Amino acid sequence: MKARRLWAVARKELVHILRDPRSLAMGIAIPMLLLVLFGYALTLDVDDVPLVVWDQSETPASRELVSGFEGSRYFSLRSFVRSYGEIERAIDHGDALMAVVLPVDLGEATSAERPPTVQILVDGSDSNTAALAIGYGENVVRQWNQKVVLERLRRAGGKTMALPLELRPRVWFNADMESKNYIIPGLIAVIMMVIAALLTSLTIAREWETGTMEQVISTPLKGPELILGKFLPYFGIGLLDVLLAVLMGVFVFDVPLRGSVALLFGMAAVFLTGALALGLVISIVTKGQLLASQLAMVLTFLPAFLLSGFMYDIGNMPRPIQVVTYLVPARYFVSLLKGIYLKGVGLEILAPEALLLAAFSIVMMFIATLKFRKNLE
Repeated sequence: MKARRLWAVARKELVHILRDPRSLAMGIAIPMLLLVLFGYALTLDVDDVPLVVWDQSETPASRELVSGFEGSRYFSLRSFVRSYGEIERAIDHGDALMAVVLPVDLGEATSAERPPTVQILVDGSDSNTAALAIGYGENVVRQWNQKVVLERLRRAGGKTMALPLELRPRVWFNADMESKNYIIPGLIAVIMMVIAALLTSLTIAREWETGTMEQVISTPLKGPELILGKFLPYFGIGLLDVLLAVLMGVFVFDVPLRGSVALLFGMAAVFLTGALALGLVISIVTKGQLLASQLAMVLTFLPAFLLSGFMYDIGNMPRPIQVVTYLVPARYFVSLLKGIYLKGVGLEILAPEALLLAAFSIVMMFIATLKFRKNLE
């Protein structure tokens, strides 16, 4: 392998990228656009749940319970209603996601032997949002109930009594439990996987379609020199994308970066090598830009989005699907990014994922050089 021939191929590919605004936009602008769109639109946080209340008691006790919902950042009280019909209309029209029905005897809660029942009605069209809204509502009622119990004990014994057990939960690594803190690192992996494979999946296929591959074959250029020469410009663009994505994550989305920046970029370089090599393999095998782009999307976006642990917990998937996820390189990069971003850990913890990612990159580069042949078949 001669450096002069390698540099000639890399320079040719770089000139082509710079002269083709579409390729340059695909390499830089599209990843940033996707990061902004997904970063703001894709969120699992449930805040300001629109709420309606049917207060049948209208007592100080019921007003105190309603104030608990109003004081919670998870609820937005829209209106008071007078019947189940009004509740149904509010939920059907999207004016409310949840309704709270307070019974007539709520005011007797501090003295009644059989406690009254508070009803919560939720729109279950989105099961995840409904489950979170129910949990938030139960927490408000539980806090109010504790006050009632303490008040009852105080009246019975003449003094205030503490609860026998106090729960103090503490969340590590994502104390505010903001979904963007783990969505943004995962997005970087998914977007880089898709864009990297799409970029290089068109390079060699374009040479075949435009007829310039015959000229390349007639030169003394060797296969590995062509593969590496086409790889280097896109590798540089990929690292630039990673830099921009990291800067946007920190300064635009306020995602904490607690780990080593050097380790982050080192693992990103390994991941990019494998993703770009996968695109080259697709380009070599298909020899057509349309088929190459379609195949690259199927082999990168869907597995990276669904099977990497970015959006869905792998542990909750069926066992056969969990086995398939080991073949998805984005799975290891997502684990690495979350460990570096949120936990601040290094290779002493992340070594298995780093080794598997490196193995994937080596195998893809080997397959790319092996599959390319300087002939017209």
